[in-house]
Amino acid sequence: MRVVVVGATGNVGTSVVRALAADEDVTSIVGVARRLPGWRIDRTEWRQADVATDDLTPIFDGADAVVHLAWLFQPTRHPAVTWRANVLGSMRVFRAAAEAGVPALVHASSVGAYSPGPKDRPVDESWPTHGWPGAAYGREKAYVERVLDVFEHDHPHVRVVRMRPGFIFQRAAATEQRRLFGGPFVPRRLVRAGRIPFVPDIPGLRMQVLHAADAAEAYRLAVTREVRGAFNIAAEPVLDPHDLAELLGARTVPVPSGLARAAVAAGWHLRLVPAAPGLLELFLRIPVMRTDRAREVLGWTPRHSSFEAMRELFEGMHDGAGMDTAPLAPDGGPMARVRELATGIGGRP
Repeated sequence: MRVVVVGATGNVGTSVVRALAADEDVTSIVGVARRLPGWRIDRTEWRQADVATDDLTPIFDGADAVVHLAWLFQPTRHPAVTWRANVLGSMRVFRAAAEAGVPALVHASSVGAYSPGPKDRPVDESWPTHGWPGAAYGREKAYVERVLDVFEHDHPHVRVVRMRPGFIFQRAAATEQRRLFGGPFVPRRLVRAGRIPFVPDIPGLRMQVLHAADAAEAYRLAVTREVRGAFNIAAEPVLDPHDLAELLGARTVPVPSGLARAAVAAGWHLRLVPAAPGLLELFLRIPVMRTDRAREVLGWTPRHSSFEAMRELFEGMHDGAGMDTAPLAPDGGPMARVRELATGIGGRP
């Protein structure tokens, strides 16, 4: 089996490539990325391409499956840029897969594609995927879901799988996630148990997470098994502020959601943080997902708890962890932080 992984050098991509390389039924992997990595792994060749501009059909030719993971979280200050890469880029990936006659397409959707939903009971994959219009991430993920609806109608012979994971963490991606969402002012040495004084207890703050290795295993199964449709992917338990406080050795402090929104908005407008205010709005509105279908149909069971995934994130941030790919570059110290400032914090991809 020959598998092309688009967006192969990021948090999920490196883990998916690693999982596929360990599968004896996968004979070759093509990793596609905007910037070629120094990282190397068995049975994998690298191709440099941008989903927004380059011809992807020759790269997909002869593939048994395409896994589409490429996604820009930044620049939040220029949503037309992320729309071009994420929405129009996804459309180009899907079109190229059809032109190359690829029989299976596995797409990285997200819990962020879901419409606002309950926090006190889980929803299955039939919950509406209209996103939250106030956040570019939710709008784009939801729009691509509609694009896939049309694609499946027009190409019924293609096996389409939509993966809808929660928040995906691992040690090697911690510095990337700090850069994307926290920015250069997050003091990495303070991100450890006993050094953060409190965790804000915001109403509606409940999150589902999973380890990148478990997400990768779900993608491997989606590639190698004859399954179709959407799969919610998350580990247990669902985390709340009290769980995060326990991991950090901190206490919780009640913070009204309005105050939290105002603080995030102020930080973004003052160019102190790269994460746009709409992301918090989306975060507080997404539903809790039921993962029964992934376990029963896909045959997937996570090996790591949500606590373990969060612990790796915190430890990786503290240590400045990373690996030899452009998205996952480790913390480069003060000069690297200065370069982050020079980008305008959320102003460039």
